[in-house]
Amino acid sequence: MSRKLVRPREGRMIAGVCAGLARRFNTSPFMVRLLFLLSLLLPGTQVIVYVVLWVLMPNEDRYLASTQH
Repeated sequence: MSRKLVRPREGRMIAGVCAGLARRFNTSPFMVRLLFLLSLLLPGTQVIVYVVLWVLMPNEDRYLASTQH
């Protein structure tokens, strides 16, 4: 699990949050998306957490540009 938590440019569906989480934890993006969709059936703050991650997780391009200086 050495990869940073970033939103990738490729493989996005909406914002890249699920794809970024899948890449970070070395799992399938499909499984992360499926778990997120299933979690929407339960009461909770899933959508708020998704939006917060969308805001906090940097784009892969921005992260790579900041580490190359």
